[in-house]
Amino acid sequence: MSTSAVRMDGRTWAMLMVLCGAIFLEGIDVAMLNVALPSIRADLGLSTGMLSGVVSAYVLGYGGFMLLGGRAADLLGHRRVFLTWLVVFLMFSGLGGFATEGWMLLLSRFVTGVASAFMAPAGLALITAAFPAGPARTKALGIYAGTAAGGFTLGLVAGGLLTSLGWRWVFFAPVILAALILAAAVPLVREPDAREPRTGGFDLAGSFTVTGSMLLLAYGVVRLEHAGDGAALTAGVFAAGAMLLAAFVAIERRSRSPLVRLGILRSGALVRTNVSALLFLAAFAGFQFLMTLYLQELRGWTTWQTGLALLALGADVALAPTLTPRLVNRFGNVRVLFGGLVLAAVAYGLFLPLGIDWAYLLMFPILFLIGVAFALVYGPLTMAATDGVDEREHGVAGGLLYTAIQFGMALGLSAVTAVHVGVLGDGESVEARLDALRTALLVPFGAVLLAAAVTAFGLRTRRRAPEAAAPVPSAVETTV
Repeated sequence: MSTSAVRMDGRTWAMLMVLCGAIFLEGIDVAMLNVALPSIRADLGLSTGMLSGVVSAYVLGYGGFMLLGGRAADLLGHRRVFLTWLVVFLMFSGLGGFATEGWMLLLSRFVTGVASAFMAPAGLALITAAFPAGPARTKALGIYAGTAAGGFTLGLVAGGLLTSLGWRWVFFAPVILAALILAAAVPLVREPDAREPRTGGFDLAGSFTVTGSMLLLAYGVVRLEHAGDGAALTAGVFAAGAMLLAAFVAIERRSRSPLVRLGILRSGALVRTNVSALLFLAAFAGFQFLMTLYLQELRGWTTWQTGLALLALGADVALAPTLTPRLVNRFGNVRVLFGGLVLAAVAYGLFLPLGIDWAYLLMFPILFLIGVAFALVYGPLTMAATDGVDEREHGVAGGLLYTAIQFGMALGLSAVTAVHVGVLGDGESVEARLDALRTALLVPFGAVLLAAAVTAFGLRTRRRAPEAAAPVPSAVETTV
């Protein structure tokens, strides 16, 4: 690769910063809301079901429309889709800040989830199209992944600070940030030169069935938080979602312009990437939730203190754009990913004997270790999402990754909640609550172990990859 190909112009790097701002916005938006939920409940008098629905609405919108968002970006243009839905995100986040009833919050969170579902794959596709494969793209995706991860961790601190000023600022702050990003995006974000005209149209039957399926499956995952409450309905929701998914597969086999070309799933590397992303984010989201319970309910720490304590998880903000790309260039994507997963398993394992009187000086290095693991995993997952996929399908590939991430986070929260509630039962003592929390910590520990096992299957194959990195006829059809 020539030096000029690697040294991209200033505008390209400025565009990367804008897209990083957007993915940071999505992460911080979710994290800040989670911190503000108790204050929202107290002010608006929301029931437990309505409060849970505020969180679930975003998951339903994001998970339900992600694949459609990826395909729309590939067909309509990544820049157009990104800018349009950034405006929608801005408007409906503002609606949440003015909410006086629960239904207004539900609407706000659902539509912002849908907006994120269209923005995320479009943003990832813009980056992979702007930066050529190799060190430049690796560095760009490392910065992008680090910024995304930073949103999840820094959002806890920002949420604690803003909630102390008033919970409505948790909604207004993203509006201000989104407006600044939009003002910079209009002149800086550009559609890459299209080598071939886009062909095909919207697969309406496929769109309706897969969106319906994703909505039902996301709702089923959310219902798992209360496993004993309406078990028959939960099973029915999953069954209906599975039926629609089967119908979607049948439609895609016959469609001339499929929403998701099924051949893309023949890539073993792509499937492993998405499975690992789901499991890793399930572990991280579940652990973060359990640590919040531990620090606030068992230790009596304030929201602000909890946010500062968990700031140690933000090590990835500095490491993902600096250390991770270097390691990937030297050792390869899969080896770095596998090492990060093993490191995460060690860190989660160290938390299993958690005690009620653990000093923060004991917890800090383990939390920092989890942040390092996040930096080593999240970046390579983002890099691998479009690796070996035809550029015209980068939007769909990004949609698959972010669908896995969103479902993973929802599944992780539901799984640890179900285990925690099931083990606790009617117990109210500190010992009973601590025992329930320790048992629930087995969920993130087991999830990362499974993710490491899945990733390990790609190690031997990837050793031979560099020699074969020359022309691949159809990247989507390569099997690993």
